[in-house]
Amino acid sequence: GEAGGGTGGEAAGGGTELAKTADIPEGGGKVFPDQKVVVTQPAAGDFKAFSATCTHQGCAVKDVTDGLINCPCHGAKYSALDGSVKAGPAPKPLPPAKITVQGDAVMLG
Repeated sequence: GEAGGGTGGEAAGGGTELAKTADIPEGGGKVFPDQKVVVTQPAAGDFKAFSATCTHQGCAVKDVTDGLINCPCHGAKYSALDGSVKAGPAPKPLPPAKITVQGDAVMLG
């Protein structure tokens, strides 16, 4: 087991590895609640990231299906491509988050 809260998997770039590229489904995405980030892959090899905090009332978005990032609280839906509001009460788009793809790793920052 791990001894205490170590520094984890550090990479040369100094960023935090969120996931492997294979973990992010094409046409969908994955929510990382601890980092409050959602990573999407709208098209093969095209990775985007956004804040996972809904702009409506600050709920955490739940999942990505059919190219939409879904908030469970009041039904807001955002585009997985650019974070724009597609449905529901959200007043503004999800702000982008910075990620870098290094090889098969998706890095935060």
